[in-house]
Amino acid sequence: MFGNLIGKTTPTGTDWGEQMLNTVASQSIRHLFSQSEAVEVFVRCQPSSKLLQGSIDSFKMTGRRLVIRRQFPVEEMSFETDAVALDFGSILSGHIRLKQPTQAVAEVTLTEAGINQAFQAELVTKRLLNLESPALEAISDGQPVSFTEVEVRLLPQNQVQIYAKAELANHGIVPLSLTVTLAIERRRRIVFKDPQIHLQEIPDTLKEVSEALSKALCEILDNMVDLDRFDLDGVMLRLNRLETQGDKLLFSGYAQIERFPRTP
Repeated sequence: MFGNLIGKTTPTGTDWGEQMLNTVASQSIRHLFSQSEAVEVFVRCQPSSKLLQGSIDSFKMTGRRLVIRRQFPVEEMSFETDAVALDFGSILSGHIRLKQPTQAVAEVTLTEAGINQAFQAELVTKRLLNLESPALEAISDGQPVSFTEVEVRLLPQNQVQIYAKAELANHGIVPLSLTVTLAIERRRRIVFKDPQIHLQEIPDTLKEVSEALSKALCEILDNMVDLDRFDLDGVMLRLNRLETQGDKLLFSGYAQIERFPRTP
């Protein structure tokens, strides 16, 4: 009888087994994100009898307007696998368990607005406030330095304009402006290369200190964006390529899927 159920199709032509998987997988994946406007899952399994052995042909997830760890907006995210082996019994209990880890082609889109919102996240701001290092203390007469009001503007050819303010006890508020080129290192780090410091609109009395602090900020950011700090539950992202397109930053790479999150 269950075999007959697996072979049934819905009025739209979707196989019953695929529909069941789509529902269970969608519920599981939504729990990867703090918020989501839309999460859709498409499972292909032909013939449907393969599902009884826990085998499916492909799995694709697409999500829109997602939030990771409550503070990091993602405009779009998708990943798609080839064949995947599942524990069929777990599906019947409303969960999905992989028999072995699998890889998927992944694409992620961030917006300029979303990136600027992420710079207000506690995980980011705490790495920019009350900083102490020999290089910074040489500029600030031994006092901690804070970088605030960080704002980015995406430019063509993977460049980013960065504006910020530095707070120093001996100089007050120092404006900063620089352009960097984004690149990927070891498939997990976003690096800020080739900084170009802009001093045209900086007061003459602050040009020297602004230049030094802009270079220091670039070094701090260069060591900050590591995907291992943002891994989803059971899903590890690795990047091969990035590209700026208008007000969007596009990444492509792969996702190593160790397990599906369990629904509450």
